[in-house]
Amino acid sequence: MTEPTLPGGSRVGDDPEAAPPRWWSWLAAWPVAAVFVLSNAATPLYALWQRDIGFGKGTLTVIFACYIAGLIGSLLVCGVLSDRIGRKRVLVPAVLLALLACGVFAAADSVPALMLARLLTGIAVGAAVSAGMAAVTEVAGAARRRLAALLASCAMVLGAGTGPLLAGVFSQELPGPTSTVFVVVAVLLLGALLVVLRMPLPPREAAVAGGPRIREPRIRVPRVPRGNGRQLVLGIAVFAPGITATSFVLSLGPALLASLLGGVGGGGSRILAGAVAFAMFLAATGVQFAVRRLSRRVILLAGAASTALAMFALVAAVRGHAVALLVVAALLAGAGQGLGQFGGLSLLNANVPAHCLAEANAALNVGGYLLAGTLPVAAGFLGDAIGLTGGTTVFGATLMLLAVLGGALVVVKRSWVKAS
Repeated sequence: MTEPTLPGGSRVGDDPEAAPPRWWSWLAAWPVAAVFVLSNAATPLYALWQRDIGFGKGTLTVIFACYIAGLIGSLLVCGVLSDRIGRKRVLVPAVLLALLACGVFAAADSVPALMLARLLTGIAVGAAVSAGMAAVTEVAGAARRRLAALLASCAMVLGAGTGPLLAGVFSQELPGPTSTVFVVVAVLLLGALLVVLRMPLPPREAAVAGGPRIREPRIRVPRVPRGNGRQLVLGIAVFAPGITATSFVLSLGPALLASLLGGVGGGGSRILAGAVAFAMFLAATGVQFAVRRLSRRVILLAGAASTALAMFALVAAVRGHAVALLVVAALLAGAGQGLGQFGGLSLLNANVPAHCLAEANAALNVGGYLLAGTLPVAAGFLGDAIGLTGGTTVFGATLMLLAVLGGALVVVKRSWVKAS
């Protein structure tokens, strides 16, 4: 995997002021988007697997949690490893694991197979949000760091929303309802692999210039350099409730939607579930472009407010049996995740040195996905015990409180948001 050269024959990274063409900043985000297309492609298909294999809502959230477990485990390794050995050496195996997950999904006929596929997907996603997002920043160059944060964040949420939309439509309109979408995703991932192999990243020695050469364990809880902990805390305080809200929509949203529609996973319900998930992440993408010129503090406050309103709409939807309010809740949840994610990534990009950036991204995502992996699972089992309406109400009220507390922290600790 040799590094490409810039016009004139110079290697990327030889000149700290040199940077690849602007279009490479966009193309570098493609591997992140492709992996995230896989991340949620299974969402509309769970109703079919539940029918064919036979499992309840609690088991469904456990399958979803396998993804979180793989992701967090990957983040414990990939952030540190990527900063040490290079982005490509982490991203290439990650894309290959994502291709393997596609094959397991396409052939899945049991709960363990679904759990394995979700686990592999989580590992690949963990590499994408640490090494992949850091790669976008390095390709973009120092002068385009805010653009890099926007592109990396939007690639994540747009990919995450495209997967469910494709799966919902393909499962209804094409043969092989639980396999066709994964063939298409595999083709997208092969394209992403080619991008990774040709990505004009700076040599490792240039990327880590000025960074300490200290022998440290390769597996550890991701962290940020001393002095950047405040930015990490603010990012997690808003991002964690936001991504937990979207995780709930992805894991239990289809079952909740089918319940409100009075059906059990029919074709129309699958397409609608995929469309709602796509709209949720489209909102997450659009809102980031809309606020890109605002201050990071305003972005974080808007993220916390959006997540809190999403949970209010979610509770109102299940109590009033209103499908329209459920769609509103999904859109607000997407905006909450997008704003929290963009605000958190922007804070880290502006303040964390390049040689620590992948680990910092990993730390932000560990903080977010820990909550996203536990609270929806609890809601799923609570829904089995007291009913989906009761479980959703408790979940919504709890997450609303956490979102409000995150917004309050941003208000009280305004000095933690450093201007760059």
